[in-house]
Amino acid sequence: MKRVTGIGGIFFKAKDAATLQAWYKRHLGIDVKEWGGAAFSWTDAEGKPTGGSTIWSIGPTEGDLFAPSKATFMVNYRVDDLHALVNVLKEEGCNVLDKIDESEYGKFAWVIDPEGNKVELWQPPAGQ
Repeated sequence: MKRVTGIGGIFFKAKDAATLQAWYKRHLGIDVKEWGGAAFSWTDAEGKPTGGSTIWSIGPTEGDLFAPSKATFMVNYRVDDLHALVNVLKEEGCNVLDKIDESEYGKFAWVIDPEGNKVELWQPPAGQ
């Protein structure tokens, strides 16, 4: 079974999210949108678009999106079969959070790595 197929997103918390977003926009040229992040569309070696994108986002330190982790970041990994991977991770003794979300954006589950970081697993909707 294939496990991770790519990175779906990288999410950061910042003490001053607006200032940090502006810094990345000005100095690194990231097209930060009003929602606090950017979507990087995937391309092949020739620069032609391929299916998928990677989200990059900076948000405020408030909130519990990364809980129970105390980290200021979370990586979202794309997977092909979320339910199968979650079952395998549980069998392997990983700390998999009980909740699985399913919506028009796909299927999401979370596992805590050995350092206490919350890792998001995402199965995109069909065709993405």
